[in-house]
Amino acid sequence: MLRIGAKRLLGLAQRPAIPPPAVVVRSYHERVVDHYDNPRNVGSFDKNDPTVGTGLVGAPACGDVMKLQIKVDDETGKIVDACFKTFGCGSAIASSSVATEWVKGKQMEEVVTIKNTEIAKHLSLPPVKLHCSMLAEDAIKAAVKDYEVKKAKKAGNGEESAKSAGKGANA
Repeated sequence: MLRIGAKRLLGLAQRPAIPPPAVVVRSYHERVVDHYDNPRNVGSFDKNDPTVGTGLVGAPACGDVMKLQIKVDDETGKIVDACFKTFGCGSAIASSSVATEWVKGKQMEEVVTIKNTEIAKHLSLPPVKLHCSMLAEDAIKAAVKDYEVKKAKKAGNGEESAKSAGKGANA
């Protein structure tokens, strides 16, 4: 009896096994992990390049910020390259990476039809992470809009130059 009491006191007594508490393990889909571990097209282009469109979007609720850039062939209107930089969770990085892969080689009209639901479905994002795919869709649209604004400005400057050259010749 004394021996048992001493073991209890020193913490050496055998105790009944208590099962560990049940833990719910949530993990990302393998595609999210792949794009997070091996992101495609990370980087940036010169934002002043007239063939580059830049989309910068953010989600204040979670702090994710996404910059997606496209490089467009002026003659064909086809996106020849794309890159991104994202500050955020694994789902945001994966969404950016997927978006850059999907826009490469496509026409501008085609990429603006990419929906966040398609990105979310491809990555199997849970409902709580849908905002990440929404950011990717918004970044694509913002990059296309930025490129179109630059293109219109370039075309407007070309017309003004031609007009002023014509006035100078007539005077």
